[in-house]
Amino acid sequence: MSEKQSILSGIKGFFSDVGAEMHKITWPERQELVGSTVVVIVSVVLFSLFIAVSDKVLVEILKLLT
Repeated sequence: MSEKQSILSGIKGFFSDVGAEMHKITWPERQELVGSTVVVIVSVVLFSLFIAVSDKVLVEILKLLT
């Protein structure tokens, strides 16, 4: 088997394995997906607020020190 055939055989095997793995996936139901999305959005908003407040506090502290 030549090197090119070996490479092509490897690529074909890779995509065959990817296809087999894709058939094993269990996709979430719509309700679960919506619930997870809400959790992520709320977490991002809360974390952003925390960072914004922390930034404002640190800026004020630095202003006092300088």
